[in-house]
Amino acid sequence: MNQQTQKIAIVTGGGSGLGLATSRKFVKEGIKTIIIGRDSKKLEDAKNELGELAYPISFDLSDLGKIPKLVEDIKSEFGKIDILVNNAGINMKKNFLEVTDEDFFNVINTNVFSVFAISREVSKVMVAQGNGSIIMISSMAAKYGIPKVIAYTAAKTAIEGMTKAMAVELSPLGIRVNSVAPGFIFTAMSSKALDSDPERKNKVLGRTPMGRLGDPSDVAEAVYYFASDTSMYVTGTSLAVDGGNSIGF
Repeated sequence: MNQQTQKIAIVTGGGSGLGLATSRKFVKEGIKTIIIGRDSKKLEDAKNELGELAYPISFDLSDLGKIPKLVEDIKSEFGKIDILVNNAGINMKKNFLEVTDEDFFNVINTNVFSVFAISREVSKVMVAQGNGSIIMISSMAAKYGIPKVIAYTAAKTAIEGMTKAMAVELSPLGIRVNSVAPGFIFTAMSSKALDSDPERKNKVLGRTPMGRLGDPSDVAEAVYYFASDTSMYVTGTSLAVDGGNSIGF
């Protein structure tokens, strides 16, 4: 594969969970994948697993002012940016009445403001190229009400709205914007949360028609679909990868 045709992707939060699964898929498909994360140890482990097509960058996306330079540096080094996967995010489980302004701000800052800022800067690069694909990671929290995650719900609902608004402005310029809304996926974080709350786990599985948790690779395949030319005529959509959870009863 020559340098011109080889795609360049950025995956935020690419060192673990769904981000790592997505990076794994991209590398397998021959895509140079820049994985951005805060935890340098996780990034190092990811690099060791993924090999020479993975390029880790340790960076805190909540530091909004430094995002333009980050994107500029990536563009300078790699020459272009074909794909952006906005996967990085934080969650916080707390009763609505106990959530402080600071709690709410922190979740919105990482899950919305930083997504906006990096999408804006990467879009400038993509507009100059005349093509690109941006994939947002949404959540079931944007599909229906889930208790104790008010800030996360507000953030992911914003992501779904931004997907549509960005698609309308950017699609005429050759950039597609879509989101993937994972259901309950088996990761270290989710299994720990569900195992400690059997009632919630039973509820999750009870309303998932397929009756099981998804695998991170299920989400990675959906992200890759939007990143690839297979979805050339698809923009502004949200794809639930959830075993039917969002339509389950």
